[in-house]
Amino acid sequence: MIVVTTPTGQIGRHLLDLLLDARDTAGPVRVIARDPARLPARARDHVEVVRGSHADPGVLKEACAGADRVFWLVPPTRTAESAEGLFDTFTRPLCEVIEQGGVERVVAVSTLGRGIARDAGLISASLAMDDRIAATGVHYRALCPPFLMENLLDQAGTVRDLGAFFLTVAGDRVLRTCAVRDIAAAAARLLLDDGWTGRADVPLVGPDELTPEGMARVMAEVLDRPVGYRRSTVEEYRATIVGSGASEGWARGAADMVRALDEQGFYGAGAPSTPEWAPTGFRQWCEEVLLPAVRD
Repeated sequence: MIVVTTPTGQIGRHLLDLLLDARDTAGPVRVIARDPARLPARARDHVEVVRGSHADPGVLKEACAGADRVFWLVPPTRTAESAEGLFDTFTRPLCEVIEQGGVERVVAVSTLGRGIARDAGLISASLAMDDRIAATGVHYRALCPPFLMENLLDQAGTVRDLGAFFLTVAGDRVLRTCAVRDIAAAAARLLLDDGWTGRADVPLVGPDELTPEGMARVMAEVLDRPVGYRRSTVEEYRATIVGSGASEGWARGAADMVRALDEQGFYGAGAPSTPEWAPTGFRQWCEEVLLPAVRD
C-alpha cells in the first residue's frame, strides 16, 4: 500500500492522478487529507482517506498501518514559528512510525543544496529532514529540485498588470528550475518500483540554462506582452511575506533561504540538468501553465 501526504497540493494532486492511472500496478492507495472534500471525485472513489494532518502522530500511525511505501512532503506553513520547528513537528512522527516497522520505502520532496547550503533557512531544514528520516534505516529517496516554476504563479497578476516579476537573485546569473509535474512523475516512478534500496538524492533539474532576465524574455514571447525582471532585496522580500501573514520566524527562514541561494549559488549553472527526471522546459511551462493563469 502507498500512503500519499498532501494529496490536494500542487505536487500531491499530480502524483495522485499518476497513481490512479497505474492502479493495476500501484496497489491500494491511502491519502491523508485535512479536508477530504477537496479531493477530486475520481480519487474519493478509488483511494482510502484518513482525515487529518500528517503531523498528528495518531493520524499518521493510522494512515501507515499496513503500508510499505510513503510519499512525504512537509507543507509550507507561513504561520509556523520557525522552519526548523515545522520540519521537526512533521518529521518526528514519521520517524516513530518507521521505527515501529512496516514502512519500507519513503520518497520525499527535498531540495538541491546538500553539501553546499549553509545557514539556508528552509533549505537547511529540509536537508536536515532527509538526514533524520534516512537515519531510521528506511530505504529513502530525496527528490531534489531547484527553483520551482510554480513559484511564479503567485506573481501572475503582477506579470499581467505591471509587466514584471520579482525575485531576489541576480538577474544575469543562471537560475535552474523544475516543474511540479516532473516532481510528481519522479515520485510515482519511484513509488511504483520496489527494486531500489538504500539512500540517495534524485536531482530534478530542468533542461534550461536561463537567467531571470532570460526567463523574462521567454515570458514576454509566450504571453505576447512586455515582461521584465526586477530584483528585490532580501529585506523587501521578508517584509512582503510578513505583510501577507507570515510569522516573523517563518519570514526569517525564508529570507535566509533566498540569501543563501544568491550567495552560495546551489541553484545555479553548476547544477547539471537531469532531463531524464525533469524534462519540462520553461517555455513549455509558460505556454501550458503560466499563460492560462495570466489570462485569468
